[in-house]
Amino acid sequence: MTLREISKTEAARYMGVRGVPDSQTAELLDKYEPIVRNSLRPAYVYREAEVELRADGVYLSGLGVPLKGKSIRGLLADCSRAIVMAATVSAEADRLISRVSVSDMAGALAVDCLCSAAIEQVCDLAEKEIFSQTKAKNRTMRFSPGYGDLSIDVQEELLRYLNAGRRIGLTCGESCMLMPTKSVTAIIGISDSPVREQKSGCDICSMRESCSFRNSGECRRN
Repeated sequence: MTLREISKTEAARYMGVRGVPDSQTAELLDKYEPIVRNSLRPAYVYREAEVELRADGVYLSGLGVPLKGKSIRGLLADCSRAIVMAATVSAEADRLISRVSVSDMAGALAVDCLCSAAIEQVCDLAEKEIFSQTKAKNRTMRFSPGYGDLSIDVQEELLRYLNAGRRIGLTCGESCMLMPTKSVTAIIGISDSPVREQKSGCDICSMRESCSFRNSGECRRN
């Protein structure tokens, strides 16, 4: 997978910029965008599963634990299949952030936010590639552990299910945070019939109480 130019507008939003970035911020993003883009090694893996809704949770064929919560049940209520995916921009993101922070803290923030924008691009590209090969009349939004009431604790099981550690070097620690940090796991439901409208934005986000985007009225998921 080859990254296109990383969205500097998106990166600026992650930096807390409202509206047009000032000249100093724009210069930082212009300086570091090509460095970030050429340093990262994006990769993803996915697996298609059958979906079964039971009283104690949602079961995906081959996954060792049920997915619990109203959010994931609502997402997959109309779906007979699902895609489980994991994506990363590689450990080079963490190394680059650390390296730049030694001499340029403002630059390190720009790099961090460019890497955040890059993983969103990777997920979008991955989804496009997956569904160019996977028959799907209708599909849901991407839904990750930590959204709604889907516990982040399921992260490790999803990585094991995808063999993501061996295949793309993606693991998680005791706190269930992904390593490398600029990585994502997600579930996408597939249905032959139209899927019901899904909630998005602040209402389903586990970070809604502390999110600076929400407090400023600029949440990217709204």
